Amino acid sequence: MKSATLLNVGLAAVMASALALPASAAKPARAVSVVAGRPWMNASLAPPARVALLLPRMTQDEKQTLVVGYFATSFRAQKFLAPAGSREGSAGYVPGVPRLGIPPQWQTDAGIGVATQGAAERKRERTALPSGLATAATWNRTLAFSGGAMIGSEARASGFNVMLAGGANLVREPRNGRNFEYGGEDPLLAGEIVGAQIAGIQSNGIISTLKHFAINDQETDRNQGNAIIDPKAARLSDLLAFEIALEKGDPGSVMCSYNRVNGPFACENPWLLTDVLRKDWGFKGYVMSDWGAVHSTEASISAGLDQQSGFPFDRKPYFGADLTKALAEGRVAKGQLDQMVARILFAMFKHGLFDRPIISASDDLPDAMLAKDAAVSRADEAEAIVLLKNEGGILPLAANTKHILVIGGHADKGVIAGGGSSLVYPKGGNAVPGLKPVMWPGPVMYYPSSPVEALRRRLPGATIDYADGTDPAQAAALARSADVAIVFATQWTGESFDVPLTLDAGGDNLIEAVSTANPHTLVVLETGGPVLTPWAGKVSGILEAWFPGTAGGEAIADVLTGRVNPSGHLPVSFPASLDQLPHPEAPGKGEFKYDEGARVGYKWYDSRSLTPAFPFGHGLSYTRFEFSGLNARVAGGAIKVRFSVRNTGSAAGKAVAQLYAAAPGWESPRRLVGFDKVALAPGRTGQVALSIDPRLLADFDATARCWRVAPGQVRLELGDSSANLTQSTTLALAPGAIAKSAALCRSGTAD
Repeated sequence: MKSATLLNVGLAAVMASALALPASAAKPARAVSVVAGRPWMNASLAPPARVALLLPRMTQDEKQTLVVGYFATSFRAQKFLAPAGSREGSAGYVPGVPRLGIPPQWQTDAGIGVATQGAAERKRERTALPSGLATAATWNRTLAFSGGAMIGSEARASGFNVMLAGGANLVREPRNGRNFEYGGEDPLLAGEIVGAQIAGIQSNGIISTLKHFAINDQETDRNQGNAIIDPKAARLSDLLAFEIALEKGDPGSVMCSYNRVNGPFACENPWLLTDVLRKDWGFKGYVMSDWGAVHSTEASISAGLDQQSGFPFDRKPYFGADLTKALAEGRVAKGQLDQMVARILFAMFKHGLFDRPIISASDDLPDAMLAKDAAVSRADEAEAIVLLKNEGGILPLAANTKHILVIGGHADKGVIAGGGSSLVYPKGGNAVPGLKPVMWPGPVMYYPSSPVEALRRRLPGATIDYADGTDPAQAAALARSADVAIVFATQWTGESFDVPLTLDAGGDNLIEAVSTANPHTLVVLETGGPVLTPWAGKVSGILEAWFPGTAGGEAIADVLTGRVNPSGHLPVSFPASLDQLPHPEAPGKGEFKYDEGARVGYKWYDSRSLTPAFPFGHGLSYTRFEFSGLNARVAGGAIKVRFSVRNTGSAAGKAVAQLYAAAPGWESPRRLVGFDKVALAPGRTGQVALSIDPRLLADFDATARCWRVAPGQVRLELGDSSANLTQSTTLALAPGAIAKSAALCRSGTAD
């Protein structure tokens, strides 16, 4: 979503001439009910049948009502008032058609919870999950679903039936300011986790939106930049993440992105919206635009866009007055409008907007609900925290530790959140108000969950002091007398800007000074993504906590003290230096030439024999795990893999088993092809069974637009990171061994 400042130019004139709602949408719709004369309200009918009954009853004006969405937050200084019937402070509103019982679409951001736009006079106080990247770091599909179900339930209780989540863009550019919203650098991991979250959201009878489609990998020049990528490479990387998320989550809507892709804008790109999304993937729902991402009427509609969202962020009412004129002049056929409306209605029927209507909207949620939901967020963060380093077993903190000095990161007050349209305002307000920027893409938000206070509750026998860290020399002097020094280091990121891979406020210098003064120094990182860690060799321990969410301070303290055994693993590689990146230069304007193709993240490092600071999949534990018995076979046309995981240490913990494959001719030495998270008590062994998606062992045939599995030998490797693989076996793929599916090529050898 764009900044409010984009509304400044000519807004009053645009609103007066073009924003008037259609007559059919003049009044907010009341809750719908099954009444005589509305056969489409028969919930026992399949969605296509219900659409077929309803669509012919609609006038052209009523059809056009559904294809235009409006921004739902007033900007009084710019003379923009949100439409009647919208939820003030929210992302969007699509009026309903009361005559036919079609409910409005009340839309809320975003993937971590029910957001409030910054211009709103009153902020909704809601529960924030940890960042999307943090949830990906759990490698836990069940947690992702639970988190989605939780924020979806708060969305519904708040009066929303469309949630603009989740984001499946790959971390192709690690400096992207919105990486915290996404699912990491690997298409399987991102697709599975984001898909699970979408399914959780939609379990509440609301629509979730898969975004930002596609190749939207940096914020610099995001409204005009042209992502240049080989179509085959895109299908093996960024698009595969979306494809998997679409299959696992079944979202009602897909949001096209701001940027261009190989020339055309994403929201008027027939290759993306028609060839890939609808023809190849069979998507039946509707495509909405990002707020301000529409540039045409005929071209967008012909490409496959169904709904212009967030007007007046666009220059013109392309799907409003301009569409009316285009229909009258025959430049857009009435059948095209019918198709757009049919897709919207299909999603609304399928995902419960008719049958589970929103009856009311709550400004304030019950404290009991918020407490229960905070526990969901805390559990997510506890499994998201990645123990990057633990030299000498400094963690967990010993119960008899006498003196701990906590330094920096406003850890005495709370934990940081990402900025932009996804920002959730917490119960109790901002713990550190006034930090700049206070307006878009701010405010800089700290959730009131203090790691310092949480540590004091867990270690009542210890003296725990706090220093703000603004003076590194003073912090170092204080650290000398502490048994353990814990530096909290932050990196604020957000929508509309990209960031260097460095910590905020001289964090690197602070860590350097403190670790020089005290060899027992721990670092807790609260970042939007990977950062450079030039001080890693001097500190004893490092935790990556990401943006920790509503109860983040409690979860961090749980891990530091051993109440929770860390089980997070990196969903993204941490580079050792900028020159290791495919594009060391800062994100720029114009064309983004992704000549690295499908070699994103660890695939790039492996293909260039580079050693990152911390590899994809890395994560330590307070116990040890051992893998054994790796076995793979093709049975019944499917690829089955089995192995054992044993907890050989003295503490209960959760292992993240990662299965990689390698074969000649691939874009990189290995690909992640399977994973599972296994909870084990000390000395216990668990059995794991995985099925490998054939696409992960295939090459994409760009001419035939399908996946082709070549016969031959595939090496499978098992371990706990992309760089620590301790078991291997060979799988022989004979011609015709893998069962046919819609995705695999119909002719060839091993399909």
